[in-house]
Amino acid sequence: MKKYVLTTLTIVTISFTQNVSAQGSAEELAKKLANPISSLISIPLQNNTDVGIGKFNGTRNTLNIQPVVPISLSKKLNLIARWVQPIISQYNVTGDGKQESGLGDAVVSTFFSPANSKGGLTWGAGPVFLVPVGTNNFLTSKKFGIGPTAVALYQSKGKTIGALVNQIWSVAGDNNRSDVSQFFIQPFFNYNWKSGAGIGVNFEITQNWMANTTTVWLNPSISAVTSLGKQKTQFSIGPKFNLAAPDGSKADFGVRAVVVFLFPK
Repeated sequence: MKKYVLTTLTIVTISFTQNVSAQGSAEELAKKLANPISSLISIPLQNNTDVGIGKFNGTRNTLNIQPVVPISLSKKLNLIARWVQPIISQYNVTGDGKQESGLGDAVVSTFFSPANSKGGLTWGAGPVFLVPVGTNNFLTSKKFGIGPTAVALYQSKGKTIGALVNQIWSVAGDNNRSDVSQFFIQPFFNYNWKSGAGIGVNFEITQNWMANTTTVWLNPSISAVTSLGKQKTQFSIGPKFNLAAPDGSKADFGVRAVVVFLFPK
């Protein structure tokens, strides 16, 4: 049986506010950037570089392309859909001198969320799908999966605190590959200033129930909202710390850099 890498993906979402002052725009954007179920179109590009992986001191680079498409179902209800597509290149991870590159499996989430938050509290829930589009045997589970996902957060005076969770079970696919049963939780905290600058931290915790293994990443970051010409953009960067991982797959260190392009409706 082939080994493979099944990666749980961090999801970043943003929104865009029109017809406000420059400072107000940055402040409002920064606040909504911290909300995983903001309801405006965006294209986040999240690049993760991890080094010192396993006994062969491997490296892995994962670029997650994460388009977010909001749909207004009614005055009271939104549907926010996002497709997270990883592009992976790794060396010395599966063996000494071994190299793999290509698409990884996609994670597609759909959140039904109230159009207006109450008292600073926002929530959303819906189905999540694992789509086996990976182009390399080591980068795909070859399984189609489905499960529930949910997010809840509270925002007040520049602070955002919340958590995102999902659980995926495989329901179809290659019978020669292991089934998938994977739980993911991402607690997060952000603080944003009126200038649009911010600091944040999150944990990414993945539990593989089939293999009985746990992976934990700690990701602090700094961020800023700016304009590239007329294009509103957020930049974010920070280190990654692999606190726990299955035997032979723990990384010594990592770096995450994110660019988010914001688009008004």
